[in-house]
Amino acid sequence: MRFPSVVGPELAGVIDLPEGEIRGWGLFVHGFTLGKDSPAASRVSKQLAREGIGMLRFDNLGIGDSEGDWGDGSFTVKVQDTVRAAAFMAERGTPVDLLVGHSWGGAAAIAAAREIVGLRALATIAAPVDPSHVERQYDSVLDSVLSDGAHEWFVGGRTLVLKRAFVEDVRRAHLRDRIGEVDLPLLVAHSPTDSTVDISNAGEIFQEARHPRSFISLEGADHLLTARGQAQRAAHIISAWADQYLDEPRPQEAASRTTENSGSQGPCST
Repeated sequence: MRFPSVVGPELAGVIDLPEGEIRGWGLFVHGFTLGKDSPAASRVSKQLAREGIGMLRFDNLGIGDSEGDWGDGSFTVKVQDTVRAAAFMAERGTPVDLLVGHSWGGAAAIAAAREIVGLRALATIAAPVDPSHVERQYDSVLDSVLSDGAHEWFVGGRTLVLKRAFVEDVRRAHLRDRIGEVDLPLLVAHSPTDSTVDISNAGEIFQEARHPRSFISLEGADHLLTARGQAQRAAHIISAWADQYLDEPRPQEAASRTTENSGSQGPCST
C-alpha cells in the first residue's frame, strides 16, 4: 500500500494482518536510516500481528520502496509522516490503537503521539531522548554539509545526500518538552547493553513521562534487535503490556460518553 508524504512523494508500506481474534491495530515507526524491512520493524510487527494486533510499517522518504529524496526529509517530516500514516489507517477503517517506535523512530513516535486521534498506547524501543543524538552518525561529513549546503553520506551500504536544512531541523527538535505532554500509557523498552543509544536515554524519557508509565529492560539485546528472538521478545512484552489498554474506549469515545452522561438526567424522586 502507498500514501503521500507531507512533502508530496508516495511512501510505501506493508500491513501485517492480525491472526485470530483482532485485538487492535498499530503503527511501527522505524529507525533513522533503516526501513520497514529492518529486523526491528519487520520482526516486531509480524509478532504483534501473530498476537492479534495488525501493524502498518512504512518506509520514510527516500528509504526502501518509498519515493522522494531522503535529504528532503527531517525529524519534523518524519513526525508529520507518522501522523499521516495513522490518518491513512483511520481512513481504511483500522484506526491506530498502538504506536511503536524504534530508535530515532521512538523519538518521532513520542513527538507524533498527541496528534494521532484515538491512540490508546505508546511504546518506544531503544529511543534517544534527544533527536540530535543521530548527529554522531554523520559527524564525519557534518562540516561539509554545513559549509556546502549538502554532502553525500555513505551509510548502510547506500549513498544518501545529507542537507543543511535536515541537520538544522534535527538540532531544533526538542523532545523533552513533548514527553511530558503525552497523556497516554507509555512503555519504555531499552537494553542495558545498547552501545548505540545508551540506556540513560530511557531513564530520562521515563523520568519526564506522565503516569501510567512502564519500563522494561531488554537484557541481551543489541540496538537493532538482530540477535535471535530479541525482536519477538520485545513484541511479546509490548503485546502483554498493551492488552489492558486495547480494551478501553478510545479517548474521543470516552469524552463523548462523559458528555452524554453529564447531559442526561437521572430519575426524579419526590
